[in-house]
Amino acid sequence: MKLFRNVLAWLLLAVLGALLAQFLMQDAGYVLVRYRGYDYEATVTQGVALLLALMFALALLAALLRLPFRLWNRHRKQRARARLIDGLAAFQRGDYARAEQLLRQAADGRDAEVVARAQAARAAFARGDEAAGNALLDGFGERHPATRALVLARQALKRHRPDAALDALDVPQAQPLPPRGLLLRAQALAASRRGVEAYGLLGALRQQQALPSADLDALQAQWAAQALREAGDANALADHWDALPVALRTEPAVVAAYAGRAAALRWDEAATRSLEEALDARWDEELASLYGQLDVARLDHRRALVERWLPAHPSSPSLLLAAARIAQQQGRWLPAEEALHRAIAQGAGAPAWEALGAGAAQLGDESRARLCYANALRSQRGEPPLDVPGRDLRQTIVDNAAIEERDEHGLPRLRG
Repeated sequence: MKLFRNVLAWLLLAVLGALLAQFLMQDAGYVLVRYRGYDYEATVTQGVALLLALMFALALLAALLRLPFRLWNRHRKQRARARLIDGLAAFQRGDYARAEQLLRQAADGRDAEVVARAQAARAAFARGDEAAGNALLDGFGERHPATRALVLARQALKRHRPDAALDALDVPQAQPLPPRGLLLRAQALAASRRGVEAYGLLGALRQQQALPSADLDALQAQWAAQALREAGDANALADHWDALPVALRTEPAVVAAYAGRAAALRWDEAATRSLEEALDARWDEELASLYGQLDVARLDHRRALVERWLPAHPSSPSLLLAAARIAQQQGRWLPAEEALHRAIAQGAGAPAWEALGAGAAQLGDESRARLCYANALRSQRGEPPLDVPGRDLRQTIVDNAAIEERDEHGLPRLRG
């Protein structure tokens, strides 16, 4: 399209030139110029030709006069570009001192000032010179406030100072923040234990494509879980949980955060129900383990759910461990020991050994308890477990059954 317009323009100029030449050839005309007692005579054609030649000569003279300045500016820009490229390469190599030096020099040119000055400040911060970095950013003056805010916020977050990052990003002159600024602000809010506000920025981050969708999905789950953990009361917890997308309410990390906070607020039914619904929708070993660890009541209800899940997941170490913990809380030591041995066989590791040691300690078998705790440590180090000699926990319970009281279900209740 541009080529067509250029061709059309030249054709129009050619037609106009032909018409003007034809007009001048029909009547050459007469021109008289009198200046300081001298008369200059010529035809119109000659006058126009002389005028055009004079204009061309003046334009050529002006171009020759500007040529040294143009060559110098071109040389300066090429040198600044070379310094900028070399400085960025030095920054990538970790040679921060040389990078700062080259980028300082490149920042003298207006064209590369934004990138060069910002990267020079980052190089100064990277080598630990806060004063030099701040001085470089102050060199912006009132110009480029958003770039200055981004560099300061990034540095503040690296120094674990989220409040300083928010102060830098909330400067009115830096608004509206670019996508990178919105991401830094969300990260600063999350680091300041303001997960609800960080979660609220996800819509803007998605709209501006600040990160790939997969990364934003991960941040959504992370900030949603944080917001649930930070809920001040049951009402705030319920409101945020209800506002989450349905798919997010089966995400293990989010469900674990909600269940843990609900249990801490003594909202036992909500804590157990969220885990049960998530496990029914999608089995997860960590959630199954948490189901047995929750400091909530409803032991009979939880025991019934675990017994319903076991046929479908008979080799799940987390579920076996959860069954053992619930049985221990109910004082059912025989089923607890059986479940713990099965869990250890399925690779439950240190938590199962610790629970087994706790059961032995409750029965007064200190030597066996010490061996179980030692096996828990060995399991964490990847070492084979020690043999646990002597009568097993099951036989100890049988021996002590005669002197134990029994509860209303006929189960042994240990004295003390």
